[in-house]
Amino acid sequence: MTDLPRRIAWNLRHRWRRIFAVLVLGAGVAAPLVTGLWWSLPLVWFFGLFVALPVLHTLTKPVPDQGGDGDDANTPDDPALRALRERYARGEIDEREFERKLDRLLETEDAETADRDAEDIAERVRDGLRREVERVRE
Repeated sequence: MTDLPRRIAWNLRHRWRRIFAVLVLGAGVAAPLVTGLWWSLPLVWFFGLFVALPVLHTLTKPVPDQGGDGDDANTPDDPALRALRERYARGEIDEREFERKLDRLLETEDAETADRDAEDIAERVRDGLRREVERVRE
């Protein structure tokens, strides 16, 4: 039960469009009952769904990183790493197993990247994975 506030916060942050649409539909149904004017229902629905929702979506859309070609520009292009990320995104492996396999992959990396800081690479890969998982869940 302690995970409930975190789950509610995640749902509000990532599914706010659905919540907003349901609230607009409810407000549209309640508007004629409150005002006594039948035309307030389509008016609330139109401005809520076709004006306010697109404007809010545009204002809250994340800004892409500057200078990057894509979301995965900082992560190495390794097929094993890509497969591991896809398995994690699909939910086939949990976070603990992902971390363990990621550490094993980083230990066995080729000599070209061996001189880089392994923690820095792991952190960039984890950040890229988190962005991809968020994108898959939406």
